[in-house]
Amino acid sequence: MTVRRRIAQLLFATGLLSLTTAPPAHSAGPRDDGRHVPLRVVSYNIHSGIGSDQVFDLRRTAETIRALDADVVGLQEVDSHWDARSEWRDVGRELAALLGMRFYFAPIYSLDPPAAGKPRREFGVAVLSRFPVVSTTNHEITRLSTQDPNPEPAPAPGFGEAVVRARGVDVHVYSTHLDYRGDPSVRRAQVADTRRIMAEDCDSRGRCPRQVLVGDFNAEPRAPELAPLWNELTDAVPQVGGPTFPATNPVKRIDYVTVSEGIGVRRSAVPETLASDHRPVVADLTVRRGN
Repeated sequence: MTVRRRIAQLLFATGLLSLTTAPPAHSAGPRDDGRHVPLRVVSYNIHSGIGSDQVFDLRRTAETIRALDADVVGLQEVDSHWDARSEWRDVGRELAALLGMRFYFAPIYSLDPPAAGKPRREFGVAVLSRFPVVSTTNHEITRLSTQDPNPEPAPAPGFGEAVVRARGVDVHVYSTHLDYRGDPSVRRAQVADTRRIMAEDCDSRGRCPRQVLVGDFNAEPRAPELAPLWNELTDAVPQVGGPTFPATNPVKRIDYVTVSEGIGVRRSAVPETLASDHRPVVADLTVRRGN
């Protein structure tokens, strides 16, 4: 029995994790056949490491992610020395260390420290990877700041891109967190920005790399503001399944794994867990080699 499988069983027994529709362990999944690379991707809004019980427990967050046995994890609501709610800790970096994964952090906000000599207060998105990360970019998209009492939509960072080299194939992984407000106008602008930025990775002949966009979109799949995304991307979870929010008795799916041409979806799941106020999305993908 693998260590990961044993951890998953322990989480099931304690009620921290229930994978009623979970993908199988990696040992039972597809292998690299020379033409396609298997890749398990997770999107997870970790709520700064605070569970549905309002308790900050970073080890619980780490063990929940570990049980999902992912190759790549896109995280949202990641604190770095941000606030007392997460004990002023570097949440993403500590998770990476606990999981033995590579780490890239793309702050949305980077504010002065609370006192001289302290680290900057930062909050944003991140990517964890088992595979080498060969390049990273923190892109700007339209945002309506939560730190400004009178915000206006303006370009701001926090759209993270990490190029992951998975068994010799470069996959561009983007982690994003779209605006939460009821008015969809900022999300509409963010979707336009997202499509433009992802298109910039394509060459002059329109050939694009393998791309995976994950995140908390704060809108359901049929929301009009998300419709342009589906021109280039495929939603890994069927539209009729897998509500992700709130984690207890979820009523809507606002968390996503989406893929570009050249990437297939074998199966997906929305595991039941209370380690955050969101549930994660897990997708088993196959990445085609070559053009």
